[in-house]
Amino acid sequence: MVEPLFFPNRPVPPNRFVGRTSDIQIAFDKISSQNPDYRHHLALWGGPGVGKSSFLKYLAAPEVWESHGEDPSKAIIVYLDCEDIRPFMPSNFWRQLLNLLKKNLESNTTLQPEVNLLLEKAKVNHNDLKQILQKIGVQNQLLVLLLDNYDAALRCHEHYTETDLEYFLLDCRHLAISEQSKYLSMIVTSLRSLNEIGPKLTPDNSPWYNHYYFHLIEPFTDDEVDELLGSIPITPALKEGIREIADGNPTLLQNALYRLYSRLRLGEIPEPKTFAYDLLKANKHFCQTIWERSNEEEQTLLMLIALSGLKGHLPNQNFDLGDIENILTQQKNTLINLEERGVIIDNKVKDNRKIYSFASSLMEWWVIQQVFNSNNEELQQRKKVFFNIMSKKQVNKLTGSIRWLWQHREVPISVMEYVGKFTVAVAKPTIQEVIQSLTDWSNKEK
Repeated sequence: MVEPLFFPNRPVPPNRFVGRTSDIQIAFDKISSQNPDYRHHLALWGGPGVGKSSFLKYLAAPEVWESHGEDPSKAIIVYLDCEDIRPFMPSNFWRQLLNLLKKNLESNTTLQPEVNLLLEKAKVNHNDLKQILQKIGVQNQLLVLLLDNYDAALRCHEHYTETDLEYFLLDCRHLAISEQSKYLSMIVTSLRSLNEIGPKLTPDNSPWYNHYYFHLIEPFTDDEVDELLGSIPITPALKEGIREIADGNPTLLQNALYRLYSRLRLGEIPEPKTFAYDLLKANKHFCQTIWERSNEEEQTLLMLIALSGLKGHLPNQNFDLGDIENILTQQKNTLINLEERGVIIDNKVKDNRKIYSFASSLMEWWVIQQVFNSNNEELQQRKKVFFNIMSKKQVNKLTGSIRWLWQHREVPISVMEYVGKFTVAVAKPTIQEVIQSLTDWSNKEK
């Protein structure tokens, strides 16, 4: 049986992990068991689907430690997805950590009984983990906490107030800078930088996050995309079509390649329209996550960018949003955030001007549908944000354009127009060469 090559909507196993060479080196520089006096904690952040969970799973693999000159037996590695703690409560968090630690210490007859005693307590907290850290240090070991989706710990709810949140973060900080911290390394992931999504600072307090080294996990570079695309023999045109759909987002790439690979292995030519809509259905949650995790100002800019590129997709060329460059140039910080999360890209032109576009053509089409299917009540609510970033004249131009779209809902905006390169690539007769190459390659893999 041939081992899977692509892993849609789940972390990639270490033996199929590609790229991230510099990111991995930074992580090991911070958690190196050989330099306890210089050990640091790491806060990784990046947009949806950029591969944060796969990155943590990769760091947890013993063979990865060995490949970086580290002794995995010196590390006790605990991976915890904070989204799994529902509802998130500090007491649940510390107890879950101890439970996972207990599981990882099954062969340790010294430490596991200590953890068992702590778990018998009615309530556990960060001090209990400090107690265990001290004993881990005595054994000349290191506890590595890989805390995925740390955003969950920064969202208040009915039973988790802002005060509770602040105390929890202070407890984490005390743990990270305590005497026992030389036996601890924490790596957390989030969709946004912690200083953006955590509680606001006050003049009389130190930043709650200043024990972290911040590092952005970006979409794949061109070389990393080529490395992933090189897993199967496909034509340059088809590779370019995949890039149009997914750009450098690992999740979109995995989804697209998995579906393409599944068809090609059977010797079938993917029908472009069916393939495109299959991808849309498979990635609806992805687009929804990007949209819902964007604030109102970011959503507005995404709408502007999508609408500005819509004119060429409509038969009636009277649709005109006007010149949006002046609006965008005044929103540089927000656009930078969207770029860093891999939602948009900028295309530099002369005179240092930037033209922004979507990294993924599927996401662009999805935003257009959001506008197409909105209503007057939603538009009125958004006008409050519109007036914050543009003039009255520009607001009127924008709202008029949106209402024009509503009046012409019978004009279909096909997703096929947004995946043009892929459509052309799979329509070429040379796809037969791909099928033959894939057949020969699959036979070698078996």
